[in-house]
Amino acid sequence: MTTAEPTYLPFMKMHGLGNDFVVVDERGIAPRVDAALAIAIADRHRGVGFDQLAVMSDSADADVHLIFWNSDGSLSAACGNATRCIARHLMDETGKTALTIKTDRGTLYAQDAGNGLTSVNMGQPQLDWQDIPLAHEMDTLHLPIAGDPVATGMGNPHCTFFVDDAEAVDLVARGAETERHPLYPQRTNVQFASLIGPDHLRMRVWERGVGVTLASGSSSCATAVAAARRGLTGRDVTIELDGGTLQISWRDDGVWMTGPTAHVFDGQWRL
Repeated sequence: MTTAEPTYLPFMKMHGLGNDFVVVDERGIAPRVDAALAIAIADRHRGVGFDQLAVMSDSADADVHLIFWNSDGSLSAACGNATRCIARHLMDETGKTALTIKTDRGTLYAQDAGNGLTSVNMGQPQLDWQDIPLAHEMDTLHLPIAGDPVATGMGNPHCTFFVDDAEAVDLVARGAETERHPLYPQRTNVQFASLIGPDHLRMRVWERGVGVTLASGSSSCATAVAAARRGLTGRDVTIELDGGTLQISWRDDGVWMTGPTAHVFDGQWRL
């Protein structure tokens, strides 16, 4: 009696400023990642561990199509740092210096920013209540939530609080509470930011479906947009996260995010 060979799922482990990802390449093969598998791989004790899992698949009109899974098995339309990491991987793989990337957020554009940095255009921010989405019509610049936060959509919903000292915030308690606020029917990412200099913010992140993360690209974009709308900064902002620094530029063609990436290791998951 022969025993069938076990089936393995190759993956890459990457991170952008400590915001870590498992990346699965399903280009040219049948899809294998589903919610249950994402949850299993996400377990930091019995699996690999990640903030998001990104799946690369073929696209007829872009260099790649990306799908993002949160660690709780839910889907996200956008993940900025993972998009940058995969863009860098594809640039290294193909020799290209500019890419088009299809996501549920839309088609994003990435380019080599030099000095090992990678830029991604995360698209135009969503500023109307129904696009974010919120539960009903309201002023997205001043939400009726204690702390007077700003609502922004970046393909996923965000709630940004501007505080005197981001370090002093109980991120776990306030992040978990705000993620499931009734004003956000799809839950929300939560940021706490403080101005530490001209066009310079310190920001901490609670990610929807994940929890506390060292960094978040879409959260950084949303925070920069919210700060500019409030008149706290201009449209070119440096954001200091727990894991490092991102440069955000809100331009006419969208919100550009620039920062470093890291390919940590390759592995195989036994199915």
